[in-house]
Order: sequence, then C-alpha cells, then structure tokens
Amino acid sequence: MTPSLPPQDLAARWTTARKLYPLYVELAREFVIDLPSCADFESGAEQPDREGVERAVEWLTQMDKSIQVYQLRQFLQTSALLDQQCMLALLQHFLAQPTKDDSARDKVDFLLVQYFSQVAPSRLDDNDVDVAYVAQSLEPVLGAVELKAPVWLNALERVIDSAHRCRSLNELLHGGVLEQGRKVKTQTGDLFFLPIALVAFTRFGYLMRRVFFRLMHDDLNAIVDGLDQLEEQGIAMLDCRRAQFSANEPIVRLRMICQSWKVMFQAEYSSGQPLRMLVDLRASVADALAGSVAAESGGTSPAPVLAAKAVAASAGASSNRSESAPKSKPLAQPAVGSSPAALNVKAKSDVDNSSPREFDVSGAPEWDPDSASPPAQQK
Repeated sequence: MTPSLPPQDLAARWTTARKLYPLYVELAREFVIDLPSCADFESGAEQPDREGVERAVEWLTQMDKSIQVYQLRQFLQTSALLDQQCMLALLQHFLAQPTKDDSARDKVDFLLVQYFSQVAPSRLDDNDVDVAYVAQSLEPVLGAVELKAPVWLNALERVIDSAHRCRSLNELLHGGVLEQGRKVKTQTGDLFFLPIALVAFTRFGYLMRRVFFRLMHDDLNAIVDGLDQLEEQGIAMLDCRRAQFSANEPIVRLRMICQSWKVMFQAEYSSGQPLRMLVDLRASVADALAGSVAAESGGTSPAPVLAAKAVAASAGASSNRSESAPKSKPLAQPAVGSSPAALNVKAKSDVDNSSPREFDVSGAPEWDPDSASPPAQQK
C-alpha cells in the first residue's frame, strides 16, 4: 500500500483521483491492461473515508506501474478525454508521488511540454520562449517559481543551439544532439523535479519539438519535390526497400504517405519506425534523382532508376505524363500543439509493429541510415 495520506490531503487527492479514473479506465482498455476495477471509484462517493481514498490512490499507483511512457503519449495525443483540467490533474498526481522513478520523470516531462504547447500562442516566437514566460505559463501546475537557474541547466541551452544548426532530420537524429539532451536529463536525477528545473526542461522540450517539426517539414517538402521531378522524367515507381517499402513503390502512393506523415509526428521529438522510414525515404528519392541525372548525362543509371523506368514504360507512361497531373503544393507547417493523425499506411515489407511508435534515438544506436536493410526494432 501507499503511505497513509495526511488528513489535509484527503479531499484534494480524492478530487484528483476521480478526474483521472475515467482516463485510466480508457487507457487500460486500449492497451489491454489487466487490472481489476476500483469499487471506491465505482461507488460514486463524494468523499469516502480515509481507507477508501488510500485504496483509490493505490489503484492509480498500480496503473502507473503498468502504463508505459509511450502508451501515455500515444493515448493522450489522440484521446478526446484530455483537456487542460485533466492534464493538470495528471501532473498533480505524478508530482505528488513521494518517490519518482525514471518513468514518472519522463511522463511529467512529456505532460509539461504538452501542457505548455496547449496554453502557448500558436505563433509564439522562439525568442519569446524564455524561462520567465514558461514559468508564468506553468503557474497553475507549479505555482510561483524562483527564476534563478543553477549553472548545470546551462547544458540545455547548448543542446538547443546544436539542434538549431541541424539541416535535416538525419542530422538531428544521428548527430548526437538528442543523446546530449537525454544525457542531461538522466544525469539530473532527483533534481529534475526542482520547480526551476521543470520550467527549464519544459522550455527545452518545447523548443526541441519546434526544431523537429521544422526539419520534418523540410524533409517532407524535399521528398515531394523530388517525386515531382521524377514524375516529370516519366518515372512512376521507385525502389524504396531502404525505407521499408517495396522495390516498385508507386510515386502516387508515396506522395499520399507524405501528406499523412506531415501531421502524425507529435511525440516528444521522439519517433520510431515512421520517422526512420521518412529519413530513409528522402535518401531513396535523392538516390533516384542522382541516378537519373547520371543516366541523362551518359553515365550508368543505377538499378533503382532502371527498374522504375522499365515499370513506367510497361505501364504505358509517356515522358509528358506528369504534365496532366496536378503539382503537389508545399506542405503546411504543422502546429506545435495540434493533435496527430494516425498513420493509415503500411510498408509493403514485413515490419514489426509491436514496438512503440515513438522513438528514443539514444536507445536505437543500431540503426544505420546508409544500410539498405531494415533497422532493428526497438525493444
């Protein structure tokens, strides 16, 4: 059982617990978490006795142990149950726990960034996202915060500067930037839960999320532009096995996938299989374009381009085929706080979808972007 609650905490803990119970029930249902229902919640009592409140808090604690961070992220980004009040209740619940492990830290980190993303203006300039502004926005959660930051938090600013210098998702994911941020977080230990540290990490997560969106937007536009150029050359199919699609992937389908991807990445600048596929798809399109240029200049065309041209020719495609097809418009920059769309496409190659959709780059060093073989799944 959890430690006995002080009398003055009973009413507040029960109010918070009642707000969270419907959310946790839906979480358990979606992820098939086997945990008995709580009779104290089901009774509908306005204020049960001390033992009832402690049983309810213990039920939530057991649920917390069963819920993985990626499940909370995925559920909260798509659930209609989540509003600012519910998010506040979740944050109060995690912050009130007497002991906090790495899982609680990551959940609080995600929730604070998500909360700030919702309350901040959509067109907020990065230069305006200073510590004072973030602290003021988080007052409903943390109360008034002393703004004097310890020196060790300066490391976050250096990571943000490195992220701003990245010119592609591939550079962000494999240039060591995310690993640096994760290292700062893990080395902070229990100091992470200091109010000023929570403010600093919220600012860090929000700005890193914006860098991620900008680079994702640039990569998607580069892919779509490349697909347009290939279509203009009469190419209808691409060998995209590197990106875990088929050897003869229709350009039309690839364009549709890009349109769906532009709104699906909302997890904390962390990804999984879809982001790896996005990075590799850009590389596949770049390789095809380079091969096409080499072929036109009299060089040897690589096999992917030859295969694509052969398929296009057999389908009766002409060199003017793209003139009748509408040009793809540039992709709109997704809003930082918007809800993600679920990925409704599946690579034709056999991809194991059992791993979480969000990724933690520091946990997946085995992925080689220059390898033609599929990356190993994160466990």
